[in-house]
Amino acid sequence: MRTALLQSSGRPGSVEGNLKVLDEAAGRAAAAGAALLAAPEMFLTGYAIGDDVGRLAEAADGDSADAVAEIAGRHGIAITYGYPELAGGSVFNSAQLISADGTRLANYRKTHLFGCFEREQFEPGEQPVVQAELGGLTVGLMICYDVEFPENVRAHALAGTDLLVVPTAQMHPFQFVAESLVPVRAWENQMYVAYVNRVGQEGEFEFVGLSVLAGPDGVARARAGRAEELVFADADPALLAASRAANPYLKDRRPGLYGSLV
Repeated sequence: MRTALLQSSGRPGSVEGNLKVLDEAAGRAAAAGAALLAAPEMFLTGYAIGDDVGRLAEAADGDSADAVAEIAGRHGIAITYGYPELAGGSVFNSAQLISADGTRLANYRKTHLFGCFEREQFEPGEQPVVQAELGGLTVGLMICYDVEFPENVRAHALAGTDLLVVPTAQMHPFQFVAESLVPVRAWENQMYVAYVNRVGQEGEFEFVGLSVLAGPDGVARARAGRAEELVFADADPALLAASRAANPYLKDRRPGLYGSLV
């Protein structure tokens, strides 16, 4: 499944502006043969927007979700995007997957909040594994800091995730996560990991870009630089099956030894 990673911070504070950026990227990605477009964490609103998080938060099936569904359907491409979700009086840092026909397939709430800013603005999610079937692959969702917890990614591996899509807002000086940790997560869990980042200065944060799609062999199939960019790579079920047969990490586990981890 050809996957496009939209490395961009969009237009912080402007949902309308970010929908236009997403629309343009979806057109380019679909024209290049991509079946899935992945956008970064909090893409619809911007990340460093302070108290505007609450003002701009929407329900998972709100107006912005309808707008993304229209974009996906018009271009014939599935879209994953980050946004602040309003539900039951709480705000969550969420990511949603919408199919190429505009159907809402999955919605994930970030389970591990990073730093004071996120803990002040969001409630943590409680469902670690959220998945949907897309293009013959089981696609899982996770957000930024979540991927830095090996237990989180292993839970996806045990649940059968083939392609883990991780909208992120990775900032300086933690670029080693994109450079080193993400390919290792893909290798040790025998899956594809698509890690799609914001880029440039936004408020007090300097986002480092370096978006990457890593394969189950630990090799980066696509890697962006530090500017706005749309990069492409394929998640190949045949390579995934061969890699899993050659590297039976999940089969060779001994869960009885791991009780101390929890």
